Amino acid sequence: MTGEMAGDELIRISVLNDQDVFAMRKLGREAAEAAGLDTQDQIRVATALSEIGREVLSEGAGASAAFLLGQDSLIVRIDLSATADLRPTDGVTLAGRLVDAIELDPATGRITMLKRLPAGRPSPSADEIRARLTKLTPATALDELRQQNRELAATLEEVLQLNTELQETNQGVLALYNQLSEELEETNRGVVALYAELDGKSAQLREASDAKNRFWATVSHELRTPLNSIIGLVRLLVGPGGDPLAAEQLHQIQLIGSSAETLLSLVSELLDMAKAEAGRLAPQPAVVDLVALAERMRMTLRPTSGTDQVTLSVKVSEKASELFVDEVMLTRILRNLLSNGLKFTEEGEVRLEVDLDAGTHEVVFTVTDTGIGVPEEHLERVFEEFFQVPGPIQVRTKGTGLGLPYARRLAQAMGGSLQLSSTSDAGTTVTLRLPHRYDGAPVIGRVLIADDDEEFRHTVRRMLTGFATHIDEAPDGLVALETMTANPPDLALVDLLMPRLDGAALMQRMADDQRLREVPVLVVTVATSSQYPREASTVISKHGLRRETLLEAIRNVLGHHDE
Repeated sequence: MTGEMAGDELIRISVLNDQDVFAMRKLGREAAEAAGLDTQDQIRVATALSEIGREVLSEGAGASAAFLLGQDSLIVRIDLSATADLRPTDGVTLAGRLVDAIELDPATGRITMLKRLPAGRPSPSADEIRARLTKLTPATALDELRQQNRELAATLEEVLQLNTELQETNQGVLALYNQLSEELEETNRGVVALYAELDGKSAQLREASDAKNRFWATVSHELRTPLNSIIGLVRLLVGPGGDPLAAEQLHQIQLIGSSAETLLSLVSELLDMAKAEAGRLAPQPAVVDLVALAERMRMTLRPTSGTDQVTLSVKVSEKASELFVDEVMLTRILRNLLSNGLKFTEEGEVRLEVDLDAGTHEVVFTVTDTGIGVPEEHLERVFEEFFQVPGPIQVRTKGTGLGLPYARRLAQAMGGSLQLSSTSDAGTTVTLRLPHRYDGAPVIGRVLIADDDEEFRHTVRRMLTGFATHIDEAPDGLVALETMTANPPDLALVDLLMPRLDGAALMQRMADDQRLREVPVLVVTVATSSQYPREASTVISKHGLRRETLLEAIRNVLGHHDE
């Protein structure tokens, strides 16, 4: 800073009384104007010199002031007499606010002030400014007072003008605020109307789905009885107790029986699909011996292959010899997968392998065959209801197109997944993954699922099968709060986007309740934000949520909560 405060001296003046202070102020204003500073900066320099001069006179000591022109600044040096006490007084502090830099040197008794000149503006030479300052007459107190009054009046006029502009700006801001408020209110009304319309559409869809499920269930139930009667009559006619039949009669009756059995299988699958869509497939898990189950499936399905050119084999790892699962559902899935493999394989092998995935703690069932395979463009469509792969597959085999969709729904009902990979004429691999048992005991007691998506609540309920003892559900925040108040849970799974009372408001209510503030909260939502509610222990996304991801997040929440 000291290097910046050097320049050509313009003029020097002694400061011994009030008259000298007025003269120093006038010289400062004129020097600032001559150097190219604007009016406001001229007033600032003059006022700073007045403050310093008043401080000098209050000390009862004399001083001298020198004005210098630096390369890009105007500099004023005030040298105090040896008897002066140089310290940062109020006047010096105020002067420092009016200029760009100020230095106090107690060793030399010098105060140096610096005001930077505007960049890019040409300024007169030091000789021109020096000649202009030399011509100034000494300033009297009355002259300086008049000048200060003019400066004050000009400043007040500028303040009034700024105040007028500020009022106009405030009026514009207020008008804009009112306009935005009206637009926001109109938007909110539109959102409310849209939400009501979506509610109506959702209700209509639920009613249509319920009607479809009731239709399927009713038709299926009404058809099962006559079909069973037909099948029973066919067995009586072709059985050992019936009258002998001609070859053509036997063939025709067997066709009737085969058609009735196919239709009964279709009706049964329709009924099960209706149950699955209605969310009524409630797993009843128990410890299942997978070695015995696999061997039973091999013995049951081996004769149905219809040819000695296809072999059916099973292999169960010792690590996956038992599973905590619904045995009936698992049996239906495996029978469907193995039957498909045998149906679409003319020669080669159909193989069932069961192993434990140590990384995900899942039991993996893999069914592979060397059959005709499925084209890549149809790999996902085979899980659509009633879809059958076009071409030779459909001609050579019979099916309803419900087996794989039904198997996947059963897998999801047990908290697992079912995936298929295949290549035309190169066989098919179907992978079923189910969560492993948890030492025969649940990990957590009561869990509350607060989400307005009923299907997602059912999905999470299935994922928590065997992991939680009690599971409560709530379609919105208010119901969740009432449920928690009646039975405080050990964990709350909360969605942020819910009607009536959203997730953030629900967590705030919980924090205000002494009984609920200690309940750990896991946010499971599609909303994305960098500022989730601080009451949330952990946040995970609904998209692609898998059982192991959810259970791992719950373990982390419970672990942090215990700490």
